[in-house]
Amino acid sequence: MISFKLRGRVAARLGDNIDTDLIYPGRYLNITDREKTAEHLFELAYPEIRTKIQPGSFLVAGKNFGCGSSREQAAAAVKYAGVGAVIAASFARIFFRNSINLGLPAVVSPEAAAAVEEGEELELDLTAGTITRVATGQVLPAAPLDPRAAELLAAGGLVPYLKRKYGS
Repeated sequence: MISFKLRGRVAARLGDNIDTDLIYPGRYLNITDREKTAEHLFELAYPEIRTKIQPGSFLVAGKNFGCGSSREQAAAAVKYAGVGAVIAASFARIFFRNSINLGLPAVVSPEAAAAVEEGEELELDLTAGTITRVATGQVLPAAPLDPRAAELLAAGGLVPYLKRKYGS
């Protein structure tokens, strides 16, 4: 079994029902370079978040993160902005799947979503299903990743996983 651990700071806290239009505005769907999608992350709703994101930092949200359309660009914008993981009370199913396929960890933890604060350092053990608040040592439960999802994340996403498995 693959062990998948991450450590980082919470860059921002968001509320419930953060939809894909808020994450990545529809007017930019014609951008095909995934790395350029990050330039428009939260552009209309929370543009200040982009300045808070450092490589490997975490976003924390409430219920139903990524609801709305099935646009993969929303998950791509989050990943290519440098976010190491999104922790939420719950995710829209298609956003969760898009995230894993792109190599962006999506962590379900209602307890962490309610408790952790912006700027707080966390250690995530995605396979064990734990989130540790580094300053206090408090351990919060999270849904452990399915071993297949952990494999995809460890490979960097579905495409790198398939290339490695079947050759490019």
